[in-house]
Amino acid sequence: MSTPETTFSPDFKPLPYWWDRSPQEPATGEAPPREADVLVIGAGYTGLHAAIQTARAGLSTVVIDAEAAGWGCSTRNGGQVSTSVKPSFGALKKRYGRDLAIAILREGQASLDHVTAFVRDEQIDCDFSVVGRFHGAHTARYYDVLARDCESRHAGFETGAYVVPRSEQSSELGTNAYFGGAVFPHHASLDPGKYHAGLLRVARAAGALIVSHCPATDIARTGAGFEVTTPAGRIRLGKVIVATNGYTGGLTPWHRRRVIPIGSYVIATEEILPDLMDRLFPTNRILSDTRKLVYYYRPSPDRKRVLFGGRVSLSETDPKKSGPKLHAELARLFPELAATRISHSWAGTVAFSFDTLAHCGEDRGLYHAMGYCGSGVGMAGYLGARIGRCAAGLDTDPGAFSRRQYQTRPFYTGSPWFLAPSVAFFRLRDRLGI
Repeated sequence: MSTPETTFSPDFKPLPYWWDRSPQEPATGEAPPREADVLVIGAGYTGLHAAIQTARAGLSTVVIDAEAAGWGCSTRNGGQVSTSVKPSFGALKKRYGRDLAIAILREGQASLDHVTAFVRDEQIDCDFSVVGRFHGAHTARYYDVLARDCESRHAGFETGAYVVPRSEQSSELGTNAYFGGAVFPHHASLDPGKYHAGLLRVARAAGALIVSHCPATDIARTGAGFEVTTPAGRIRLGKVIVATNGYTGGLTPWHRRRVIPIGSYVIATEEILPDLMDRLFPTNRILSDTRKLVYYYRPSPDRKRVLFGGRVSLSETDPKKSGPKLHAELARLFPELAATRISHSWAGTVAFSFDTLAHCGEDRGLYHAMGYCGSGVGMAGYLGARIGRCAAGLDTDPGAFSRRQYQTRPFYTGSPWFLAPSVAFFRLRDRLGI
């Protein structure tokens, strides 16, 4: 039986692995100005991409964050960049019709294209690489589902995906735990900490002022726009962009009622031998599976560690408790890693929506983009930029994710009391393969 002494390395840190190379910026005590054209609340991917657009358009732009810039999921994620839209084409078509279904799926592809172009054009040093994704089928039935999806071709959102049968799986991954899988060749990986640091550099160069450790405590409409209260004083503004995603709180209760905050947990292993890494992860792809409670993992950018994430508890828990549970799942997939200890264990809060789709929009100068459903590395920046262009007056339509009602549920106020039974239900479905 494993113990903390055998599971955690001697230099274990209950912090994101990415912070080793990209430490959080300290508080400077800087106060925001008394007025600005645009205030962005949240200094993660969404907020910074929005701020770059408004600042480059000549609008005075201030970004504030309750913590260090990027403290949330922007530097806590697994660094996987996908075209992921949770519902299938069939499900979207049934809900919204063929045209909007295709438009939504095209937005998924556009989000990956946006990150790829941004990293290239802005020369962001973040270990960005188009490595592709292997999506493992956790049952034979789900392999058949993946095969049917790969055979289906829909004009406007071709993914190039293809299936790999179980007999050929060793060419992709050193485990027999899956029943084959699908490869999405255009998906990519990056270092989230370095990517966020590059975003900060670009936003500041564009003219945006970033003020960290400065929470917004109240927001009120005025005749000319808004007045936002912070511990450092009040700010008069023309427009406000809410970019808080999984950390949306009582400041904007309308948004809070429409996002479901869910903890996602990640570990990094201590360094492993190159030969073992090459045997287990020969293609260097990012990886995920068909479970409802999905596991996502990958080699670190230097191919010295394995980063492994997922949901392992019915309720929110301490990363020191989630770490050994994730480690047990890693060892189940890769028995050769059973003796490899954990060097880092951490958590972040993602935001799901009731329709499992991202949302963006505007209400009389109050803009939002959120609800990325665990696929925010690409989508957050893309929708942030779309909303930023709208706030700057450069566009009038933020895209397909604004063309549906942003749902909530009766009596829901932002605390997901239904999370534990939902996790238990999906865990049972995963075990039964349904």
